[in-house]
Amino acid sequence: MAEWKNWSESVVSTPRVFARPRNEAELSTLVLAARKLRVVGAGHSFMPLCETDDTLISMTDYEGTIEVAPDRKTVWAPAGWGLDRLTEALWAEGLSLINQGDINPQSLAGATSTGTHGTGAELASISAQACGFKLMGADGRIIECGPELRPDLYQSQRLSLGLFGVVTAIRINVLPAYHLEERVSRMPLGEVIERIDELAAATRHMEFFVFPYADHVIFKTLHPVPPEGHYVDSKDIDETVFRLICDLGIVAKRMIPTLQRAMMRFSSPDSRRVGPAYKIFPSERTIRFEEMEYELPRANGLATLTDAISYIRKHQMPIAFPFEFRLAAADDIWMSPFSFGPGASVSFHQYAKMPWRNEFAEIEKVFQAGGGRPHWAKRHTLTAADVHRLYPKTADFLAVRERIDPGQKFANAHMTQLFGLADISKAKAA
Repeated sequence: MAEWKNWSESVVSTPRVFARPRNEAELSTLVLAARKLRVVGAGHSFMPLCETDDTLISMTDYEGTIEVAPDRKTVWAPAGWGLDRLTEALWAEGLSLINQGDINPQSLAGATSTGTHGTGAELASISAQACGFKLMGADGRIIECGPELRPDLYQSQRLSLGLFGVVTAIRINVLPAYHLEERVSRMPLGEVIERIDELAAATRHMEFFVFPYADHVIFKTLHPVPPEGHYVDSKDIDETVFRLICDLGIVAKRMIPTLQRAMMRFSSPDSRRVGPAYKIFPSERTIRFEEMEYELPRANGLATLTDAISYIRKHQMPIAFPFEFRLAAADDIWMSPFSFGPGASVSFHQYAKMPWRNEFAEIEKVFQAGGGRPHWAKRHTLTAADVHRLYPKTADFLAVRERIDPGQKFANAHMTQLFGLADISKAKAA
């Protein structure tokens, strides 16, 4: 048995089989032979989405290439490609993704199946940009779906959590290749809160990071601009000082508030760079952390963030990492956290070397009080009852899942608990 760990090393799995199928025949053999099967991307999920004791596969080596539609508005892309590989290939074709998150190792299938998103008040998640899927079902056969072809499967597969099969290719919306200007600056938190609507309207993408014990934020914007000559790779934020503070926080927790305030007071994060969109969107994040993220109704976003900060300060919680605040557009995907309307995303992190479980449990209550829904791949404690309450289309989603995979081949222990699949199996048996 090979041991597999996620990026933060908090999820460990020992599958009986770990394989990298190269073509449809190899994949079909693996699917038919498996009792249970999950697919892993880059391992950037913090929940045990990929955990299994049976068959775990990676689609990284699966054959395929991008196929550009005649109108150049969509492409078919290999589902197992990382966003880094995909966006570079798109750029060579004169195309770009509509939006990206702040890291790019995730597989395209992993990003769509969990609702990964970037930032932008008028921009929806990567799941919302997918407009077609090819996947292998439990019977080892390829199924295709889209808005007019098996529409119920398509609607379910848009954010599927890997419950319907192994995705081999995804059709996704694209734009003509564009360049972005990134600006990073320091701003008072109070000013950002007061001017949030103005700041969001002034640029295509806006986000900020705020340490729970500091009163200034690292404010970041991205906006399309004309190219400015040859691009030289560079970082958005230098992590050297931050890494030192995290390590000091392990042995001197009481110093964390002072260290955070000092770092923000004396740092000069102001920077500007312009380059190809696929180079500017992602950031290099080398300090490992654990993460919880809740998507909130936009009107509740900033109030919930400030409530969480106040809670941490009041209880003197040793939190080394900053919160991240982003905006995202609404969508109509059955299991999307943004299906309730325009959203504000608040991410809560903790240094991977420090305790986080109790801290996450406390802050999750604050997020839930703000009317939030968790990101499926980030830490949360939803029960099956919670899922049905938060997502009115859960019954429809599970009905499609039952038709496509009645033997629950693609459901691991976490999926079974999250959607109450064990209860469904017992009811059928009775």
